[in-house]
Amino acid sequence: MTERLAGKVVLVTGGTSGIGEAIARRVVAEGAAAVIGARRAEVGHALADELRANGGRALFVPTDVRVEADAQALVAAAVAEFGRLDGAVNNAGTVTASGPVQEISAQDWAADLAVNLDAVFYGLKHQVPAMRTGGSIVNNASMAAGIGIPGLSPYVAAKHGVVGLTRSVALECAERGVRVNALITGNVDTPLYRGLLGAGPQDDLGEAPNPTKRTASPAEIAAFVAFLLSDEAAFITGAALPIDGGATAQ
Repeated sequence: MTERLAGKVVLVTGGTSGIGEAIARRVVAEGAAAVIGARRAEVGHALADELRANGGRALFVPTDVRVEADAQALVAAAVAEFGRLDGAVNNAGTVTASGPVQEISAQDWAADLAVNLDAVFYGLKHQVPAMRTGGSIVNNASMAAGIGIPGLSPYVAAKHGVVGLTRSVALECAERGVRVNALITGNVDTPLYRGLLGAGPQDDLGEAPNPTKRTASPAEIAAFVAFLLSDEAAFITGAALPIDGGATAQ
């Protein structure tokens, strides 16, 4: 493990499970302080305690990413605790509505957009002004940002929106040296993915529907995110970067 994030402060939403937890662990291992935002306070505090007990720097802040005041408070807590903000990963997401478009209620449509798109907007709105020159923001758009998925139209629409939002904000931030990129993640072994498949925590997921025929681990995604947060990725901004086993190349 390198120390390429040494001295940096990185905020992670949805940081108590799956990809978000893996990112929090990875950035701490690479020398950064992790500021973890999520709704599950007991789990979040336990994760931050564990990271600190192992010699890392970590802070948990109870956060509902759908609430702008919470997004603002998460950034403020990072700066208050560690004096700066160098990176942010807007990772929180879920699937609320499923089924044919004619069967989806306006309430469920709004719920999917709230957590998958509005939350990214709230995060960017407050992260960008606090971000130091050389900072990096990564938005998890998921594979749904690059393809259509029957039965998940609200989720897909929101994730497509994340890519457009990412590109626009990247252009706004380029001159001040803040980078903004999106991840096109697919077939990652997370609780959300298992839930969509109807698989239990210990079930064999079998072959994944991508050219590699396998499911990625959250740690694999976290390794790529750590690179994007680092100065090694200084020339990458405004990109939607697939890490999906070739799924969107088909």
